[in-house]
Amino acid sequence: MSTFIIAEAGANHNRNFNKALQLIDVANLAGANAVKFQTYSSKSLYSKNTPDFAGYKDINKLIKEIELPREWQKDLKQYCDESGIEFMSTPFDERAVDELYDLGVKRLKIAGFEARDPRLVKYAAKTGLPLVISAGIGVDLVTIQHIINWVKEENSDADITFLHCNNAYPTPFEDSCLLQIKRIQNMNYNHTISVGFSDHTPGILAPPLAVALGATTVEKHFTLSQALPGPDHIFAIEPKELIEMVKNIRITEKCLKEKLGLTKSEEKFTKAMRSVVLKKDMKKGEYFSTENITTKRPSISGSISSWEYFNLIKDGCYIKVDKKEDEILLWEDISA
Repeated sequence: MSTFIIAEAGANHNRNFNKALQLIDVANLAGANAVKFQTYSSKSLYSKNTPDFAGYKDINKLIKEIELPREWQKDLKQYCDESGIEFMSTPFDERAVDELYDLGVKRLKIAGFEARDPRLVKYAAKTGLPLVISAGIGVDLVTIQHIINWVKEENSDADITFLHCNNAYPTPFEDSCLLQIKRIQNMNYNHTISVGFSDHTPGILAPPLAVALGATTVEKHFTLSQALPGPDHIFAIEPKELIEMVKNIRITEKCLKEKLGLTKSEEKFTKAMRSVVLKKDMKKGEYFSTENITTKRPSISGSISSWEYFNLIKDGCYIKVDKKEDEILLWEDISA
């Protein structure tokens, strides 16, 4: 199954509509399946009494400066539709859920910091849309079951994808904990969920690794330039990296197969395998021993594979024709 790749534009439009369109173009060019923005309001996201934290003295002022103008959403979705890439946005309040539902989005994303909020999760579930939920900060294996229960209470047939993630920006590689993907999968949860990865590590190494571990959805922040002002640009990847990341994920998908016999690419190299070869001249009727046979390349049609070397000796086989030193032994030459 092809990995669903979400190129996370987030707030990296810097409230510039043309930049938002450029982000869509970059995601589309890279081959992502969807480009995602974020729909929030400073009034509904943080209390006005929020103390300073994470280096921000006035978080409400910052959010106001980077929030997506709501009136853009219709035009951004239309541009995505015309460009052939899915439009997504993460709703952070009920109004945003309603707006995105009315726009006709195909799925809703619940962010990692919001995943433990039953009020918002249940409201999004009522839409009946597929939900992509980041299992980030404070979301362990037990919490995932609670979130599933919240969703199922509103929509018993809900399509739910949990994205393992670490909500540090950026996330150190040692904190990415990619094996959590397998732990969530192994919990099964009555086959009710899919599992993916929302990546905040530097660069593009982690997403293909996550796919190799079974992630069916990958989300990654990207920007037009890390040098742009704003809180999210510095940990986002740039356009060339996004292209390379998608390429590496698609290559990873091709690698994830079981091997059943020879592959097509190996077929022309079969001659490089070994056959049983005579160590010295042999006369008709002589029995095989370690003194008169060895193994060498190549393997040719009708030759005896090196696999059979000890069997020829153990089973008391002998040669039926005279052959010279270094000749390749054929099945027709021996008593089987």
